[in-house]
Amino acid sequence: MNAPSTPGPIASANLRPLARLDLPGGGEVTIKDGHAFIGHMSPPDGTTILDIRDPVRPRIIARLAPPDPFSHTHKVKVAGDLMITNVERHRRHFYRRGERLATVAAELEAGLGRPPEEAELAAALGVAPGEMADLRAGLARGYDAGGFRVWDIADPAHPRELAYVKTGGIGVHRFDMDERFAYISTEMEGYVGNILVIYDLADPTRPREVSRWHLPGQNVAAGETPSWPGQRHRLHHALRVGDILWAGCWYAGAYTIDVSDISRPRTLGSFNYHPPFPEPTHTLFRLATSIAGREIALMVDEEHDHTPGQPHAFLWVMDASSPGALTPISTFHVADTDSPYAKAGGRFGAHQFQERQIGSLVFASWFAGGLRVIDLATPDVPREIGHFVPQPAPGHRAPQSNDVDVDPRGIVALLDRDRGLDLIAFEG
Repeated sequence: MNAPSTPGPIASANLRPLARLDLPGGGEVTIKDGHAFIGHMSPPDGTTILDIRDPVRPRIIARLAPPDPFSHTHKVKVAGDLMITNVERHRRHFYRRGERLATVAAELEAGLGRPPEEAELAAALGVAPGEMADLRAGLARGYDAGGFRVWDIADPAHPRELAYVKTGGIGVHRFDMDERFAYISTEMEGYVGNILVIYDLADPTRPREVSRWHLPGQNVAAGETPSWPGQRHRLHHALRVGDILWAGCWYAGAYTIDVSDISRPRTLGSFNYHPPFPEPTHTLFRLATSIAGREIALMVDEEHDHTPGQPHAFLWVMDASSPGALTPISTFHVADTDSPYAKAGGRFGAHQFQERQIGSLVFASWFAGGLRVIDLATPDVPREIGHFVPQPAPGHRAPQSNDVDVDPRGIVALLDRDRGLDLIAFEG
């Protein structure tokens, strides 16, 4: 890693750059007590812990590798003296194609009247011919390392592993935790796509499963039948506020789950807008404190391959006064004209916001749109009051602002999916 620098942003308003670190690209950043915990997208980089008490001179104090070369640990959460990092199959979408190899080969042979050539198989699977050997190797190797690791971070410079909990399938994606429970989004044997598995952390050296929750149709082992192809309906992750989990469920929309009895999660309601809106539901989060006398939840979609003529992924402001019957209040969008990188390549639309309440403000990562600061003081009319569009990482055509968190001093950590972490002061 190069020493921290302060390269100027391409565009900014009410945000001042403090430092930029040349770190490998990341999936999540979490700030606690003057430290930033970063999960990286690709092995051999796993988790980096930074001391940011002096945000102009941040320094790395610990690095943790993934458990093997075929896993990534790109998500991280902290609560008290505990940290959890996920373990998920790296390049999971690519290796999923290998699971279809036998079926696709048989379909091609039936249509062609002969065994397919390697290039024909590759085209049908949507991979390059040169990737077929890797695909076959992944199929032969399989994957059984998925799960999560629990760490003692009483001394953040010297994390100590307490437990490694194996789950199933491709493993754990994003999740939530507090000092007592972990709310894990993972694949499990007998289910299609990620479900919720809740673990008791009373003894963090032996996390204990206490309950599960899934969408109707996911539990194929119990005879349920999905009404969707592949893993389109699945839990992305669920965030706990009070006795309710607020869950983004990809193309199944948003769900609210009652966990007042932690051993029996119970669906309260759902809100699904697919179709006509094209992007999957990434995060749903209820604000603990009302704004302008209204109970508010935030919901954000994740931009994937954008279809011209369709809206980019955006932020929803929801009425949460009846958790079982969410209704939209307003939406917030970033136009192509709001970033010089909108058409430079890569993703442009929304991805995530800070998973904590900061008054009426939302700090949202917007891929090539950078960081957007949105004021919900009038929930019907969300208003942007700041933005920060960083320079692209070397060798990349556009920034890919992937995740964001904010510490109590107003120091913002903006993490790029490809490379780099910006520390920024909010001056709004």
